[in-house]
Amino acid sequence: MEIDLALLADAATIDGSGKLNILGVFDRVSASAFPAQHGRMAMVLRFAAGLPESGPHEVGIRLSSPDGVEVLRLDGEMQLAPGPLSAGGGVKVPHVLNLDGIVFTHSGHYTFDVSVDGRHHVSIPLNVIDTGGGALA
Repeated sequence: MEIDLALLADAATIDGSGKLNILGVFDRVSASAFPAQHGRMAMVLRFAAGLPESGPHEVGIRLSSPDGVEVLRLDGEMQLAPGPLSAGGGVKVPHVLNLDGIVFTHSGHYTFDVSVDGRHHVSIPLNVIDTGGGALA
């Protein structure tokens, strides 16, 4: 199994046919004072797998601060069900995780690390910029 799409956005949805809709992709936010709370962001992941990989998979998401401190950790199980085949013969399963109210203690380079079945698959960077005069955006 692989993750062939990983990003942060203002919002994302998956419609009834499985089509992924993404609004406002970003890799940085700004804040005028710290700690700063970000209202909402959507983490978009698309899992690509072969048919033999159907079944349950453990997924872990860890957000680390610039100094390596764990800010957030989410662990769960994803059930990968056989579905429509992609052009490569496997399945592609989009997933949207809404993250509300994350608090950033200081500016710098934060990282979301995503693992599947205990194996690291992708890192999503997020730069938090200290503007010293604007709101978190």
